Amino acid sequence: MTAEQTTTLVIGSGFSALAMAAELDQQGIRAIVVDGSRPMKQHPTMGPTTGGISLAELSERSDIVRLLEHYARRHELDLRPETRALELTCTHQPTPMENRWQAQTASGILSAHSVVFTRSALGQLRRVLRSVGVTTTADVCTGMSALGLYLVGVGDLALPTTQEILHQARRAGQSISARLAASELGSVTALA
Repeated sequence: MTAEQTTTLVIGSGFSALAMAAELDQQGIRAIVVDGSRPMKQHPTMGPTTGGISLAELSERSDIVRLLEHYARRHELDLRPETRALELTCTHQPTPMENRWQAQTASGILSAHSVVFTRSALGQLRRVLRSVGVTTTADVCTGMSALGLYLVGVGDLALPTTQEILHQARRAGQSISARLAASELGSVTALA
């Protein structure tokens, strides 16, 4: 079993995970992207679906996904689509800014300062929030950021638009960057 550390772990797949990985890379933040989804069975008589988005939106999203995949290859982003985050636990540290997350995978443990969940990993997010005592909707908004947890690719009632997912990724990236800066500042202050 191996143990690796990264700044941010992105759990999910597809457009949202690629958008988040590219955003973090542009901000100089190291990330590992793993798949958090369980294989879904499709009814044999059902054809492919668009996931509730228009065909025009689907076409635009496909074009952006191709660009993001090209960006990921060119910048050698750490994408591990065959790796699944089987279990995620919080290793409580003395201060909230030092919370470290550990994801158990089939090949070892990945440790991260922050974790981003995409739409395909919502079930895992719910389990993690319950395990750290976040049980109400009011607690979720304030609790997630304080714990270093972020959500990208989920809308209030429906699948968010392509633009909204990109905005969510940007906001999460900025928040992770600010959280890291505050953590580093706290480390420097403690040493002084």
